Amino acid sequence: MSPEEDSVGSDGEQVTVRPEQVGWFRFFFDDERWEWSPEVQAMHGYEPGTVSPTTELVLSHKHSDDYQQVATTLHDARRHRQSFSTRHRIIDTAGRIHHVIVVADNLQDESGVVIGTHGFYVDVSPAEHDQQKQLSAAIAEITENRATIEQAKGMLMVVYGIDSSAAFDLLRWRSQETNIKLRLLAERVVADFLGLSQVQTSPSRSAYDNLLLTADQRIVSQHESEPQ
Repeated sequence: MSPEEDSVGSDGEQVTVRPEQVGWFRFFFDDERWEWSPEVQAMHGYEPGTVSPTTELVLSHKHSDDYQQVATTLHDARRHRQSFSTRHRIIDTAGRIHHVIVVADNLQDESGVVIGTHGFYVDVSPAEHDQQKQLSAAIAEITENRATIEQAKGMLMVVYGIDSSAAFDLLRWRSQETNIKLRLLAERVVADFLGLSQVQTSPSRSAYDNLLLTADQRIVSQHESEPQ
């Protein structure tokens, strides 16, 4: 895995994309079984394919100041069979600290029974020291009449406290994972986030999480319902 890849942004300029910055995970409640994408394994310092994560291993990487918060969150998720969202620090096998956002939604079996939770990790370490400045820039971007992808990036920056590069990585990753064109996905995210803010005074983070993780389903449903 190369440390960096160059991709063309929505405005035509080069955007540096770190593929290990975003990755997916699954957590099955009954046997406490975890699955990590190669990117999430790399965040924790492991070569892809060399580790089978368990809850014990997951917790062993949490920063001591964040350990109890995450342990309680996972306990509540298992007990109530619910999704979760958290921002905390992990320590990789080399002792490096990573600031991560973990966003999850319910994982259901074919009959609709909740059997776990799944979602993504975003490594936002480069942005931590300048978060307030980035949030202000994000708000400014939203108020301007920018392209749809820029609007979607700005909204993700505000909701998750990440920088522009991480927001673009997240959109790009969801686009690739769902096989939905980036612009279509951005349009759906913008519409959904605006719609939520109009019907709820102070939407919860989990509400935004759900919209982001299910945007592709609404795009597919919309296209299927359109006359051919």
